[in-house]
Amino acid sequence: MAGYYKEFQEIEVVVDGFESCTTVKEDFTHRSHLTVAAYYLHCSNQDEATERMRTGLLRFLDHHGVGRAKFHETLTVFWIRTVSGFLEGLDQTLPLLEMTNAVIESLSDSRLVFEYYSEELLRTDETRNGWVAPDLKDL
Repeated sequence: MAGYYKEFQEIEVVVDGFESCTTVKEDFTHRSHLTVAAYYLHCSNQDEATERMRTGLLRFLDHHGVGRAKFHETLTVFWIRTVSGFLEGLDQTLPLLEMTNAVIESLSDSRLVFEYYSEELLRTDETRNGWVAPDLKDL
């Protein structure tokens, strides 16, 4: 496995930058989303992690003047559930550093969502504003 993060503090920097909105919006990448998701899931249950991610993303968008229309509830829930399912399959004694690197290694392709959802469904207001189950295959 490629070593994305060498030290736990690097993960903390990503999470802190996200939560404090000090990360430049262009620097908050898919890898950053996965890092924050893994961290939140490590520190709390899936529902709490989802709420923390939702709240954080909305705050981040507001801070950077992006507009809340960019937020997508179904994608947010999809990625939290996907990361959660992946983490559950790992040895639970692994340190968060190794778990996060494994998440990034395995889920680095942001287009994975299109194995589960059609682009048409993801473009709807229904999926943007609330959780909608996948239309192509089950999670």
